[in-house]
Amino acid sequence: MIKYALRRLLSTIPVLWIAVTACFFVLRLAPGGPFDGERPLPPVILKNLAVHYNLDKPLIQQYLIYVGDLLRGDLGPSFASEDFTVAQQIMIGLPYTFTIGTAAFLIAIIVGVAVGCLGALYQNKTPDYILGSLILVGVVLPNFLIAPILQLIFGIHLGWFPVGGWGDGSIKYLILPIVVLALPHAGRISRITRGSMIEVMNQNFIRTAKAKGIGPRLTVMRHALKPALMPVVSYLGPAASYLLTGSLVVESIFGLPGIGRYFVNAALNRDYGMVLGTVIFYMVLIVFLNLLVDIAYAWLDPKVRNR
Repeated sequence: MIKYALRRLLSTIPVLWIAVTACFFVLRLAPGGPFDGERPLPPVILKNLAVHYNLDKPLIQQYLIYVGDLLRGDLGPSFASEDFTVAQQIMIGLPYTFTIGTAAFLIAIIVGVAVGCLGALYQNKTPDYILGSLILVGVVLPNFLIAPILQLIFGIHLGWFPVGGWGDGSIKYLILPIVVLALPHAGRISRITRGSMIEVMNQNFIRTAKAKGIGPRLTVMRHALKPALMPVVSYLGPAASYLLTGSLVVESIFGLPGIGRYFVNAALNRDYGMVLGTVIFYMVLIVFLNLLVDIAYAWLDPKVRNR
């Protein structure tokens, strides 16, 4: 298992390097600059800023300087904020983003697996049709459409939850964002679980368990659940990636002080340092989460780690 984990870890290094290089050159070659605004700055100030941020140097030299800083753990300065570096802004917003993403991830797994198992147990019956219809709504509608619908119903009409902001920092401000993030992935996980569970329930060892008089629920929990979760585990990596990137949109819609707010403000203000730092941070996090999923899959299926 350790050799498999190390092999997977080493294979991610070229991926990260290519992604960092592509992001750097795309942002640097994009039209406009970080100091362009409605009121142009005097040429002397622009020149001093370019020297301060190494923007006066050739592009290749800028790239080498940036990579060298990355290897030392420095994500660079923020062009729009002199008070905080890119890393400091990310660390300020990380607790909120991490809380929302982790809660949505766990809820999506729990609800998705539970609904999928129920759909398999009551296959082609009324509960299966009802659950399938609800799942379809969650899968089809995107986050930016689900969010205002829930804000309108539960925030404005019913008044159960705040429609946005952070307020006094209580958990009620996180309920709707977490639900918006979790709903689509809970639907996808439930569909994967249902299909996999139905396939496993038709295997010979399940028929043997039923022949011994074991009830359907106990059969699912003892014998069918673990093999049925294999496809779910393989989906958790992409799900975590979607949750992280989706949180950028959801945080902006609900006005939460997470990384998403800093990223959107940086994009609007052409703060290339903050945009690039956030993208790199998310790439590293996504690669790490996918690595954990690969290790978990190898733990569940020994054939994978023996390849």
